[in-house]
Amino acid sequence: MCGIMGYVGTEQATPILIDGLRRLEYRGYDSAGIAVLSSGEIKIVRAEGKLSNLERMVNECNLVGNTGIGHTRWATHGNPNEMNAHPHRSGDIVVVHNGIIENYLELRESLTASGHRFTSETDTEVICHLMDYNFKRNGGDSLSALRETLARLRGSYAMVIMNAQEPGVLYIAKTGSPMVLGESNGSRYVASDIPALLPYTKGVIFIEDGEHAVVSSREIKIYDSEGTRINREKQHIPWNPVMAEKGGFKHFMLKEIHDQRDMFQDIFAGRVSKERGVVELKEIDSLFDGSNPKFDRIAIVACGTSLHAAMVGRYIIESLTKIPVAIDYASEFRYRDPILDSRTLIVPISQSGETADTIAAEKLAKERGCTVMAICNVLGSSITRMADTTIYTYAGPEIGVASTKAFTAQLVALVLFALDVSRRTGSLGGAQIRSMVEEMLKLPRLVAEVLEQSNHIKDIAEMIAGAENVLFIGRNHNFPVALEGALKLKEISYVHSEGFAAGELKHGPIALIDSGVPVVAIIPKDESYEKMLSNIEEVKARGAFTIAVASEGDEAINFTVNEVVRIPAADEFMTPILASIPLQLIAYFAADHKGTDVDQPRNLAKSVTVE
Repeated sequence: MCGIMGYVGTEQATPILIDGLRRLEYRGYDSAGIAVLSSGEIKIVRAEGKLSNLERMVNECNLVGNTGIGHTRWATHGNPNEMNAHPHRSGDIVVVHNGIIENYLELRESLTASGHRFTSETDTEVICHLMDYNFKRNGGDSLSALRETLARLRGSYAMVIMNAQEPGVLYIAKTGSPMVLGESNGSRYVASDIPALLPYTKGVIFIEDGEHAVVSSREIKIYDSEGTRINREKQHIPWNPVMAEKGGFKHFMLKEIHDQRDMFQDIFAGRVSKERGVVELKEIDSLFDGSNPKFDRIAIVACGTSLHAAMVGRYIIESLTKIPVAIDYASEFRYRDPILDSRTLIVPISQSGETADTIAAEKLAKERGCTVMAICNVLGSSITRMADTTIYTYAGPEIGVASTKAFTAQLVALVLFALDVSRRTGSLGGAQIRSMVEEMLKLPRLVAEVLEQSNHIKDIAEMIAGAENVLFIGRNHNFPVALEGALKLKEISYVHSEGFAAGELKHGPIALIDSGVPVVAIIPKDESYEKMLSNIEEVKARGAFTIAVASEGDEAINFTVNEVVRIPAADEFMTPILASIPLQLIAYFAADHKGTDVDQPRNLAKSVTVE
């Protein structure tokens, strides 16, 4: 959460900082600010609300300088106002920070006793005061002051520090929150996520936990926690700036829903052989001794949308491989003292690869001797660097806070994993695998068919946009899709919505049904079809307004529900992917109809980098 952008070089810093923050605004948009150093003087401009407010203020100022830092905030400590906006300052020291300083009250009390005066409610402000205190105590040695400051901080942080006495230099430190550096043509860049750097460079350097760095116009120096210099190679990021732009769509979320037509080709490339009808993931070679897996069970940890993908994955993996799978909220994993050993394969799933709770769960698993296979979208992110191997989803940048294409990409990655494990262990025959591969390769065309119904889905969404409550129901591997549909609607339209296993309706949730309450039922033609019909009749008898996501060719459903959205008939393990897309569109169109901020919904941020 929160976005950081820093620049040092020969160009004017202000436009680069604003451009970088614009690309990071999905990480936080409660307030924003920049600080620019020129002729030994630091000028700070901060604004409450979205980045556009800051831009208007900056346009009225003359912020000239080649060194600067910026921040867009998702509030944790203190209200989202100008007073609490970053950057924060003490003397010549200016700081921007992501994360949470857990012992800030203790530090604040100590610094106040030393004569420091605080002007905000934030935990971040203690960093600049502590740095200022140590800088003066060390006779003006910024690097020593930084190390002493870090030694007293507890919590998670990614920070950039600028000193008015040192033009052309930025100080960086990271523990628990992401930080990436870039350089190009004499310029150096610092950011909390890759999209901010894409217009300037594709060669990036990731800072690891416990490390700190000095970034100047001449070079980048990285040090470990003991102060030893580290040499780290750049990594090439294959995205381009256009991939992170709206491409003519009204919102990033709508673009990313439509991206799903073409995304799957990138996921399949080099992994799926149409000619031989097999899936071959080189990424999991290390998990096998010949045909024998090095694991007896799988435990998946994830949060939010990624957790819903994991729940679908459990059905698929267990059905195809016959290997038991456990699912955990990453935020709860550590607190139940899970039973783990070296034969447990841990699978953390995260779009960003920087989800704090998932990282913490992964660390625990590594400590217990587990092998870790990550499923992630972002090359070189924290989760992937800690993992023993990673299946990358190759969905491209996802800017909209409500995840869409990352969800379906994760589902496909889980299917690929299940099919390759099945091939290696022999749990499925070659003909079965070939049949599923053929079905999977149809996904780009099938997704396009679903998207062609956008106008019809828009009409349905506008019918339910004014509802106080919406229920989503499904069975088997489509139950998690119901959970995901409800999450999408509540995230961006602020309509209260819940997902339920349809068989659980009679155990309590049916009490919520009243006249006109919309109920969205995921009812493809599969083994649960007749039971789903019964559940629809139950809510219909109590006055519900029923909407079915049903298979093409199912004419009987027309006489049962009020509205129908069609998905193409497909293999049962492809239906969660196809059924999720109408639910994404329902959420999008409902939110757009209500006029909410689709890409940046209130109180949410794209990367949840604090616990």
